[in-house]
Amino acid sequence: MNPRFQQWQLRVEDAIHNNLPSADTHPAQLYQAIHYALLNGGKRVRPMLAYASGELFGVAPEQIDPAAAAIEMVHAYSLVHDDLPAMDDDELRRGHPTCHKAFDEATAILAGDALQTLAFETLSCADATAEVRLQWIQQLASSSGAEGMVGGQMIDLQAENETLDREALHTMHRKKTGALIRASVLMGATPAQPDEVALQQLHTFAESIGLAFQVQDDILDVEGESSIIGKPQGSDQALGKSTFVTLFGLDGAKQQLQQLHQQANESLSPFGKSATSLTEIADFIIQRNH
Repeated sequence: MNPRFQQWQLRVEDAIHNNLPSADTHPAQLYQAIHYALLNGGKRVRPMLAYASGELFGVAPEQIDPAAAAIEMVHAYSLVHDDLPAMDDDELRRGHPTCHKAFDEATAILAGDALQTLAFETLSCADATAEVRLQWIQQLASSSGAEGMVGGQMIDLQAENETLDREALHTMHRKKTGALIRASVLMGATPAQPDEVALQQLHTFAESIGLAFQVQDDILDVEGESSIIGKPQGSDQALGKSTFVTLFGLDGAKQQLQQLHQQANESLSPFGKSATSLTEIADFIIQRNH
């Protein structure tokens, strides 16, 4: 991995700790569950996208720290709730027992609720202009709510044991997975206030790489090893979910992955070498094994 990416991973860890009450805060069980969900590993891809997008416009990493931490808090909350028995009913996350297994279902629900609100508290208290803070809050809220991630999860739940067509599958994953990835890219650029042309190029990149992320997840659900991907292989198939593999076949899904990768790279071409970090993160998303 690019050493700069490792530096960004360390940065977001520090930013998270700076905005996270200690695990022995009362009520301790709740805060222990929050720490467990937020600090149990993870690739930190979304914060890295935010830092890389900021780098593209000359934004210093310290200006991105609050956004990066908030994005990861929302992502962690979504995983806690996705794993619940009423949702995907998973027992493993990142190779560890899911939050509701490590604690209990009620604690996991409340930990997810707390992580979501902590994200917006982090943004509202950030050392940034009022305009940037308001934009960040709007970007994260719209991507994580009913028009974004939560709406996509609802579509996913309703689609169990049904076959979605290409358009419906793309719509679901643009919301469920892609919306938070799009927010990460846009939030990283926000302090620079880029023009509409640049924003559209970033939007196209984020849309492509967001779908690519999900396609690779679907491929790994078939080809990946449980010990590496950190959850049971074939869990989506067991739930009767529509995936890119079930719709297009394994080879078709891999072809779509390459097409989306190409679209992502083409959208960044006007930025030249300045977009190297975003391009490398896109490569990582395509090539990852977990």
